[in-house]
Amino acid sequence: MHRLFVLILVPLFFVGPAASGAGAQTASTDRQAGNDESAANSTSAADYSGMYTFLREGEFVQITVEEQGKLRGFISRYGDLKSDRGAFLDQFIKQGSIDGQNLKFATDTVHGVWFDFQGTAARGPGKTVNDEGYYVLKGTLTQHSSDSNHKDEAKSRDVVFKSFPQDVSAPAKSKD
Repeated sequence: MHRLFVLILVPLFFVGPAASGAGAQTASTDRQAGNDESAANSTSAADYSGMYTFLREGEFVQITVEEQGKLRGFISRYGDLKSDRGAFLDQFIKQGSIDGQNLKFATDTVHGVWFDFQGTAARGPGKTVNDEGYYVLKGTLTQHSSDSNHKDEAKSRDVVFKSFPQDVSAPAKSKD
């Protein structure tokens, strides 16, 4: 009886780890494949939240992607009119949405001027989120202005807004 017990137990001992090792390898391979797939699809709409360049040095667009594709934020820019030239103006997004990479927004009117943007959000040339241009907003920006007679004048242009570095406290890389 003692020999029978040893004969049954010894083969189970050697088969058990081999079988569980194969299972672990399969699970590991499945996890790796899942990680590769999630890395490829890792840019969600929420990743595009942040600060982007605007038309001139010192101006910017701040966007926040919220649930169900809502887009909030504002544009901070210098005034162009005789009455506000050089003053910093904030124009809040009154309507904005994002669906995948497609986004659009319209701002409130400030001093007779408002903006519409329609375009896409995508990865840019930056290598990490700490580089300018890791994400870019590409599209058409229309600047509307209304004169004293409430006549609307619209000027459209193609634009590319680059994301600001997310960690502005990170030390700058030396360019040796």
